[in-house]
Amino acid sequence: MQVIWRRTVFATGCLFLILGAIGMVVPMLPGTVFLILAAWCFARTSPRFEAWLVNHRYLGPSVRRWQETGAIPLPVKLLALTSFVGTWTGSWYVGAPSYVLIPLAILFVVLAAFMVTRPSR
Repeated sequence: MQVIWRRTVFATGCLFLILGAIGMVVPMLPGTVFLILAAWCFARTSPRFEAWLVNHRYLGPSVRRWQETGAIPLPVKLLALTSFVGTWTGSWYVGAPSYVLIPLAILFVVLAAFMVTRPSR
């Protein structure tokens, strides 16, 4: 059972790594969040992959910053909060049903509360 768990967490880390790498070049996709999740998965399954990610020239700095300080820079917070509002408003504007809007609003409020409570430096 533990082998299945480790493989599942490792595969999830690989998925997060791919999404994070895509997010580093695609606007409005939160690359750093996925990279942090990938590092968390790799820390539990493959220290070698975690070290590779943390020390990667392009992908590593944001993960290292998070591991060292747990901080979210103020411009990133503002961009994320603006994205939440824009995404919810756009979803409402195009007529998304309430069973989509309500969970989306709850998710964004929880994420916003978490981000606002993180240090900025």
